[in-house]
Amino acid sequence: MKTIRLKDGKERSLLRRHPWIFDGAIASGGGDAGETVRVESHAGQFLGWAAFSPSSKIRARVWSFNESQRIDASFFVARIAQAIKARSRFDIQSDGQRLIHGESDGLPGLVVDRYVDTLVAQFSSCGAERWKSVIVEALLAQTGLTRLYERSDASVRSIEGLPEATGWLAGSGDTGITITEHDWKLSLDVAEGHKTGFYLDQRDSRQKFAAYTRRLQFERVLNCYCYTGGFTVAALAGGAGHVTSIDSSGPALDRAKANVALNGFDANRTTLLDADVNASLRQYLKEGRTFDAIVLDPPKFAPTIKHAERAARAYKDINRLALAILEPGGVLFTYSCSGGISADLFHKIVASAGTDAGVDAFISERMGGAPDHPMTVAFPEGEYLKGLVLVKRPAG
Repeated sequence: MKTIRLKDGKERSLLRRHPWIFDGAIASGGGDAGETVRVESHAGQFLGWAAFSPSSKIRARVWSFNESQRIDASFFVARIAQAIKARSRFDIQSDGQRLIHGESDGLPGLVVDRYVDTLVAQFSSCGAERWKSVIVEALLAQTGLTRLYERSDASVRSIEGLPEATGWLAGSGDTGITITEHDWKLSLDVAEGHKTGFYLDQRDSRQKFAAYTRRLQFERVLNCYCYTGGFTVAALAGGAGHVTSIDSSGPALDRAKANVALNGFDANRTTLLDADVNASLRQYLKEGRTFDAIVLDPPKFAPTIKHAERAARAYKDINRLALAILEPGGVLFTYSCSGGISADLFHKIVASAGTDAGVDAFISERMGGAPDHPMTVAFPEGEYLKGLVLVKRPAG
């Protein structure tokens, strides 16, 4: 077994059971791509078993902190079983759910979603890639499913020195799927959609938005970065009078239109715009157009902390504009899915946006990912999705 030894003092994070080891923390040792290595402190103390990644800044990811643990096929079978069992404890009102959420389930670099009868997996680390065949076999055996599609096409693959890989690993057939979520249906394509095909992490936020719409009887709703219309459908299900949905992707808007029809809603209650969100918000402000409720769910502006400053400006600008065109008493659901933006920083950005807009707002709720996208106390980086529900206070 190959060994990596850390520099003096660099063992502290592992003693707190954080699974990442950065290249600058390693004094000596190494391994092949995905190979399991023994991790020791500078003094020789055992710290964990980790998958080595020769080209990534995250040079190793810990599989286990237990010295007696063997990293073999049975290890992955057991970890996958634990992850699937954990989902049975959550109230997931959908037949689309996340079964494995990387580090939070003790399987760094592996994400697996289930859409009805189809599994979709992303292998984004050298370790997960090395054990791919074992993982696929275990997933099929434990779910009883026969279809598994690979979506290992995220940019992080190149950082790991891995080529993109997509396609069927088991089974075949149509990649278009319709899931049931709460009181509505949503169609997606696991081969073409973002991430593994859809944003399952916003499931509970969509339900919350439908509930607010129903209770406060929103007439004019604006859904920014609408993608395939999840929040649009939720608003219509809640009884919204009219929903304006904006995205810069024509295919996503086509899917949003289809999802509105799929649920039997009148197309006249929606306007779908292929446009830039920032420019549209500025135009609405210029025209004096206002909305009772607004959703801001932009793409990732800051993938890492080094992008935080630039991203903060972008988040501030869209939130400033949204607060300015929100009716007094109106509700803003605003989100950041950027790992480089902490929940505390996001709160400060939105507060600064309100100051610049001359607007104050109550924080009604704080939102995060659905429970099948868990965050653990040892791995705070798992809290990539954070949101605020704001109620705009009247002027004066």
